[in-house]
Amino acid sequence: MLLFVVAYFLLNVGIGLWASRRVKNTSDFVVAGSRLPLFLAASAMFATWFGAETVLGASADFAQEGVLGIIEDPLGAALCLFLAGVLIAKPLYRKGYYTFCDFFRERYGRRAEMVSALLMIPSYFGWIAAQLLAMATVLTAIAPDVFPPEAGLGPPILLCGAAVLAYTLVGGMWAVSVTDAFQSVVIVLGLAAIAAVMLYRSGGISPMMQTAVAENPDFFRFWPENSAHGYLGYLAAWITIGLGSLPQQDVFQRIMAAKSEQTAVRAAYLSGLMYLTVAMLPLLVMLGAKHLYPELIPNPDRVGEEELTTAWQLTLPRMVLAQMPPLLQGLFFGALLSAIMSTTSGALLAPATVLGENVIKQFWPDISDRGLLLSIRLGLMAMAVATVVMATYSHDISDLVAESSAFSLVSLFVPLMAGLYWKKATPDGALGSMLLGLFAWWLFGRFATAEIALLCGTLVSALALFAISSASERFPRSFPNDSSA
Repeated sequence: MLLFVVAYFLLNVGIGLWASRRVKNTSDFVVAGSRLPLFLAASAMFATWFGAETVLGASADFAQEGVLGIIEDPLGAALCLFLAGVLIAKPLYRKGYYTFCDFFRERYGRRAEMVSALLMIPSYFGWIAAQLLAMATVLTAIAPDVFPPEAGLGPPILLCGAAVLAYTLVGGMWAVSVTDAFQSVVIVLGLAAIAAVMLYRSGGISPMMQTAVAENPDFFRFWPENSAHGYLGYLAAWITIGLGSLPQQDVFQRIMAAKSEQTAVRAAYLSGLMYLTVAMLPLLVMLGAKHLYPELIPNPDRVGEEELTTAWQLTLPRMVLAQMPPLLQGLFFGALLSAIMSTTSGALLAPATVLGENVIKQFWPDISDRGLLLSIRLGLMAMAVATVVMATYSHDISDLVAESSAFSLVSLFVPLMAGLYWKKATPDGALGSMLLGLFAWWLFGRFATAEIALLCGTLVSALALFAISSASERFPRSFPNDSSA
């Protein structure tokens, strides 16, 4: 199995190197020259998010909490992809931007561009670290003799980061898109095969459901408990990724990489449908594991909190290794590694693009296309190093992903939507919205629950934009807002 994993890594690197032949300039590297057909664009958008959180994190949450545990992902994530097609694909594709922050510059000025870039870049650190942590966790499960758990996850995290960085660094969006298309096929085949075996061994889905309901009568409940706390948590779960990931650069780059405006919109809808359906497969497999192999389910009375989180996330890999024949093991781990690698590569490229296009160009506006491309590649390497370090000291995949989306929700979502659909939004309003929303999220997070902090941060962001924009319109400043950074 370890040889299979190494071969799979090398195959992806080889595909990425082959796709890199199309990279001639920054446009090719960042948005594939805006030439991706529907299948490549949709596959890239789907594979960008279908990663560790979906296969390992969401399935673990589903096993413990039922349907209410998967509102954030995959349901909220699928909602976000649909909303991307409805709200942002058309108006932004027509402008031909490289990044979201380009839109902030044109709509709100250079100061807003810089602030949005400095907020967007760190929002990816947790997301990338979650994927590296998941890949390393899988490697320790597959090959404990080579990567013993007691030695820590540092070495496998470093190996995984180097493998993904290799093809992303050379081929950019072309390499990411082509490998994503290949990985999407592997994801569907691998997870569908395992799910079919679980259904066959269980005698259908009904016995699985009966076992789940016997343990938790509310396992398939879709609505929250009838209380303020329940509804606030439910709302926060829907909007964390559902709205918070709309102003994310990785989704935007795939929209801009499509060959036409119509293709961009269709790719968003198709990727949302793919995500919603394919993401059900690991949940189905987890249901089967609870029904068929209860001895593999972690016991909270025997392990600590951190160990319990890791144990739940390893339930599916351990079940596959213990109960599936070698061919299905290869398919499953191929699907799992495909999901994680595709997410990692896209997440690395996104902040590196923002760094080059919206930060470095601010200080060196006359930088050549070749120099800009070099700066983006150097940014890729810097992001990889930073997230490898972060992943080494982290434990919970779901928490890392949630924090990443929450960060962009409370700072970037409101000014993005207002910039597109409210003509009275001003540069001062956008700046106040970003900074005050982020501050409120941090402040409430000191003494309130994560859900309350998220909702308060988003509300403060919206109120700040409305109030400051209205005041700016009533009492205009005597000098322009957006002439300098």
